[in-house]
Amino acid sequence: MRLSLIGKNMQPSIARIMIPASPDGSSDVPPDVLIVEDDPIIAIDFEDRLLGFGVTSVRTVGSVAQALAAIAARAPDFALLDVELSREKSFAVAERLAALEIPFVFVTGYGDETRIAPDFVNRPRLQKPCSSDALEAALRSRGS
Repeated sequence: MRLSLIGKNMQPSIARIMIPASPDGSSDVPPDVLIVEDDPIIAIDFEDRLLGFGVTSVRTVGSVAQALAAIAARAPDFALLDVELSREKSFAVAERLAALEIPFVFVTGYGDETRIAPDFVNRPRLQKPCSSDALEAALRSRGS
């Protein structure tokens, strides 16, 4: 018999509550997501929400070099790209993902004034901070 007074009044894990159940037991979210974000607080927030949506693997990197290495090691099923990293833009990562036909969404805190490379102006963007609904919609649509 397991008895825990500490856990007795605690809420179940939010991640377990939020995992969507589809009728056939499959999930319509990509299983492996790469986050390219240089702000650790924002990256943790994205990671928590993605796991809550049912993503099984989330990897976070903070630079173009780290992102390219992560993609080379294991291509993700989907990616979130912060446009403006510390001292660089994420367009080299976008080029690599596009070449591999991996869907991605740009994420920016600078709104419409952010300059997007001409090859990517029609790619979807999320404005930071983004709502959970917007993030989940981008994830489920694979950024299309």
